[in-house]
Amino acid sequence: MKYNFDQSINRLNTGSVKWDEVGNVFGDKDVLPMWVADMDFKSPQPVIDALQKRVEHGIYGYTSRTESYYEATIDWMNKRHKWAIEKDWICFSPGIVPALSLIVQSYTKPGDKIIIQPPVYYPFTSVVENNGREVVHNPLQLKDNNYVMDFDDLKQKIDPAVKMIIISSPHNPVGRVWTKDELITLGEICLEHNILVVSDEIHFDLVYKDRKHTPFAAISEEFAQNSIICTAPSKTFNLAGLQISNVIIPNKELREPFTKAIESNFISMTGTFGVVALESAYRYGEEWLDQLIDYLQGNLDFLKSYFESNIPEIKVIQPESTYLVWLDCRELGLNEKELEQFMLKEAKVAFNAGYTFGIGGEGFMRVNIACPRAILEEGLKRIQAAIKKL
Repeated sequence: MKYNFDQSINRLNTGSVKWDEVGNVFGDKDVLPMWVADMDFKSPQPVIDALQKRVEHGIYGYTSRTESYYEATIDWMNKRHKWAIEKDWICFSPGIVPALSLIVQSYTKPGDKIIIQPPVYYPFTSVVENNGREVVHNPLQLKDNNYVMDFDDLKQKIDPAVKMIIISSPHNPVGRVWTKDELITLGEICLEHNILVVSDEIHFDLVYKDRKHTPFAAISEEFAQNSIICTAPSKTFNLAGLQISNVIIPNKELREPFTKAIESNFISMTGTFGVVALESAYRYGEEWLDQLIDYLQGNLDFLKSYFESNIPEIKVIQPESTYLVWLDCRELGLNEKELEQFMLKEAKVAFNAGYTFGIGGEGFMRVNIACPRAILEEGLKRIQAAIKKL
């Protein structure tokens, strides 16, 4: 089946955070929303069909995770990522951020230190600090327009109070797909110092075709026994509103505190439609996904060319994954608040401000390119027109 990603679908008045809340969040309902990390594309037709069939059944009682649910997840990980997982490893969570919070609660105690690598997905900071733990920053380094981990800094930041590191892999917002060698170096440091690796891999399916994602736990048995891997179909297939994710924990002893936390917080029940969507997406969504990645590559190429030709003051950090693009706006000479207001008030576009992602985010913006090209072009034209007035 050929999918039409150029189709413009009106998302207003659907309860969309991205579109309906833009006025409340940014103070101007007329800005073009290119912020929240969901897509302006319909999900795969097999997913829509499966959900419609379930809706037509008419009874939406308590729902279990069926054997076929687990089989679909196992098959997807093996087919798409060459990662052989087992049913017992798969733990349900209604979302990755709630899972991260429970992980922090379950494997550390108040006052413990947890390392993150900014600029990074901003809830990482919240799930640490809101649970009474201390954030330790191991900032990424920007070298030759490419971000790398700073392992020397990481080693210097480690002390006996550091119990965990939370990594974004692939990385949001800078778009890196960490190489196997980078992950091995990180993993060996963590093994040496008895630091648990928690890897948020929610963007792992959205990798551009010249790159390959390596699940951290797939590298070695030692790494598998010292890691917790957070996955979901939500970014891949645009299913965020259905609230379903899988936390994969190969180590049985490590798994027990998490499953206990899920049960003791009474969030172990699965929504009816999330189960249906995950299974149908993993079984029948690959054709759609391959076409999506091709379309996103086209959007990325268009965006890069547009900036180079028309807005050279803004540099594109080349993403290796995700539909989120990190823009270097420092040549505009605006401070972080001025840059944010310039995009909102003058360009009339709603991006995520770089400073919200922590250290190293100042002077950057994150733009979501998972939209029809006409919307992307409109956003770029607005920026170009505004910069001419600077």
